[in-house]
Amino acid sequence: MEKFTEQMARKVVRPRPSISHKGDFGRVLIIAGDEHFGGAAIMSATAAVYAGAGLVTVATNRSNWQSLHARLPEAMVTDWDAATLTPLLHTADVIVVGPGLGTTDDAQRVLKLSLTEATAKQTVIIDGSAIDIIAQTKLATGAGNIIWTPHQMEWQRLSGLAIADQTLAANTDARQKLGGTLVLKGSPTSIIAADTSYENTTGGPAMATGGSGDTLTGVIAALCGEFGTSAETIATAVWLHSAAADEIAKSSYVALPTQVVQVIPQLMRRLSVTEAPHTIGF
Repeated sequence: MEKFTEQMARKVVRPRPSISHKGDFGRVLIIAGDEHFGGAAIMSATAAVYAGAGLVTVATNRSNWQSLHARLPEAMVTDWDAATLTPLLHTADVIVVGPGLGTTDDAQRVLKLSLTEATAKQTVIIDGSAIDIIAQTKLATGAGNIIWTPHQMEWQRLSGLAIADQTLAANTDARQKLGGTLVLKGSPTSIIAADTSYENTTGGPAMATGGSGDTLTGVIAALCGEFGTSAETIATAVWLHSAAADEIAKSSYVALPTQVVQVIPQLMRRLSVTEAPHTIGF
């Protein structure tokens, strides 16, 4: 497993062309947030916007609409009825499904629709509740380019590997059986793809707070929409998210997700336009 560094991230985050429009930087659809966990949808969408996604649409429970409009006017919001969601699924470049989604029958219906309608040209990030539903129901993941983003307990439920048994070899074998790319959140986070694997080199205990995982899904979605889906792009998103948290942790005991997203645009700018220093500072 190779350690993923700032120099590697610089190869992915490139300057924007002088002639650009929002359609050049990815259409991200985030399906998240039941009536109890609207914050997960908001944090994931906020991260996608701040990490540069061209267009972000959030399909969420209606109870979350007002708060999402108030917190993130840059994102569009819609319901997840099949008639509304299906055409959005067809036009998205990247689909995030699962943050705060819950495991109700309605959530299972939405997840099944999302996975069924996804095509091989699209990237599908499966997170949170969606992982639990698939672990319980063995729902097929369909044709999309899948990215799994479990923490260790979710990975235990999905892979059948107890946390103590989650070695690189065991995780690699389980990922091969599932398909897709695995982002196993932990200390450190591992990125395991079909032909390579990376160990993240940023991040720390200040990130151990609710919403960090929801924020990471948004960053991964944005970077895949902007720079194309690859193991290197996914690893860059993980590195970037944690590096932003490291900046917050220099002066704060906890790196709140709502703080972390504020740092991401400046950090991406520095990655894209300057020669690599020994460390990134502000």
